[in-house]
Amino acid sequence: MLKDIGVNWSIIGHSERRIIFNESDELVGEKCEYLLSQGMKVILCVGELRSERESGETKQVCLRQLKAATEKLKDWSNLVIAYEPVWAIGTGKVATPEEAQEVHKVIREWLRTSVSATVAESMSIVYGGSVKAENCVDLGKRISFFKRKMEDIDGFLVGGASINKREFIEICNSQVL
Repeated sequence: MLKDIGVNWSIIGHSERRIIFNESDELVGEKCEYLLSQGMKVILCVGELRSERESGETKQVCLRQLKAATEKLKDWSNLVIAYEPVWAIGTGKVATPEEAQEVHKVIREWLRTSVSATVAESMSIVYGGSVKAENCVDLGKRISFFKRKMEDIDGFLVGGASINKREFIEICNSQVL
């Protein structure tokens, strides 16, 4: 139905669906596989709860979710991965640039070793968790024309801040070279 009305993208695995509708990692994987097989583009969300972060399980949780959602994929070209720490969504809290970079790097390394170097380098891995105009510059900050400080953060999945036109434009403009 989505394709019939011209929708080309779908977000799956968002924490609210995982929590409210009890969507398992396996169900998210089935959705991912199906949507991609139908020619849709997918933004796959992975992220940990505050308790999981505090107990040092961030990497394991994100990789478990990623593996379950992608174990049957053959074509990775229409997938974007969004790291969305559950504890940051809608809370006003945000991962530090270093925390976000660390998780993005783990995801990219997993792609390199488990899929291929080509997929790892071409994959867009975006951050989504209370992204606002005041924090987006540091999360994706460029230190020179050619190299970004947070080199594995490729952009953002913006939630509530997208409602405010001025703020959303500021977020978009923050990443322009």
